[in-house]
Amino acid sequence: MSVAQSDNTRKVTTHRLIEMKKRGEKISMLTAYDYSMASIIDQAGMDVILVGDSASNVMAGNVTTLPMTLDQMIYHGQSVTKAVKRALVVVDLPFGTYQGNSKQALASAIRVMKESNAEAIKLEGGSEIRESIERILCAGIPVMGHLGLTPQSINKFGTYTVRAKEEAEAQKLIKDAHLLEEIGCFGIVIEKVPAKLAGQIASELTIPIIGIGAGGSVDGQVLVMHDMLGINKGFSPRFLRRYADLHTEITKAVQSYIEDVKSSDFPNESEQY
Repeated sequence: MSVAQSDNTRKVTTHRLIEMKKRGEKISMLTAYDYSMASIIDQAGMDVILVGDSASNVMAGNVTTLPMTLDQMIYHGQSVTKAVKRALVVVDLPFGTYQGNSKQALASAIRVMKESNAEAIKLEGGSEIRESIERILCAGIPVMGHLGLTPQSINKFGTYTVRAKEEAEAQKLIKDAHLLEEIGCFGIVIEKVPAKLAGQIASELTIPIIGIGAGGSVDGQVLVMHDMLGINKGFSPRFLRRYADLHTEITKAVQSYIEDVKSSDFPNESEQY
C-alpha cells in the first residue's frame, strides 16, 4: 500500500485523522506545554499536540499526574494554542474533574474549550466514565479516549507495569475500545499494553489508535516531549526512543555561560552598546 505524505499546510482535524487511518498514513503525536516548544513542534509538521497532564511531572516536578488542576491545564492549553497553526490540539482533563460526575465533566470540558481554545479533550477510562463522555460529546466537544495504563489511576493499579497481559483485562480493554468508538470518540490513546493486543484493537476499530508503549501495529504514536528530547533522563522505559540528548547539551551551554561570565569573557566588545 502506498502511504500519502503529510501535508504540512492543511489544518489537522478529527475528521482528517480518520482519513489518515483509512489510507494507512501513520499519525504523529507529541506533548507540549508552552508557547515556544509548541511553535517548534507545530512548524516541524506534528499532526497532534497533546497538552498532557504529564505537565505535572515534567513541568511541576510532581511524582504523579494527580495534583494537576483544571486551571493549570487551561493555562498550559492557552500557551500552546497561541503557537499552533496546523496540528490538532488536545488537552487532558485532569484527575477529579470528570470521574463520577457527568455534569462536572461537561463543565470542565466547556471551560477547557472556551478558555484555552483547544480543539478536543482527552479522558482516561472506559465504561466507568461512559456517562461523562456522552454528556461532553452531546455538547459538540470532540473526545479522545485513553485506555490501558491510565496514570490518573496509579493508586488503584499500584504500579506502572504493562497492562492487559491477563485475558480478563485484555477482553475488558477490547470491549472498552469498542464502546468508546460506538459512543463517538474520534480516537483512543492506548498505553503500555502488549503490541499484539493493541494491533488487534487498531484493526477492529475505524477510529485511530495512538500507542505509547503499545507496539507498531497501531495507527500512530505519542511520546512526552521531555522524554524523547532527552531533557528528562530519569525515565527510561523500553518503549522510549530518545531523539536528542538535550540534557547534556543544555548543561554544557549553561556551564559555558557561567565560565564566560566568571572570566569576564561575556559580554565582549561586540556584545555591548
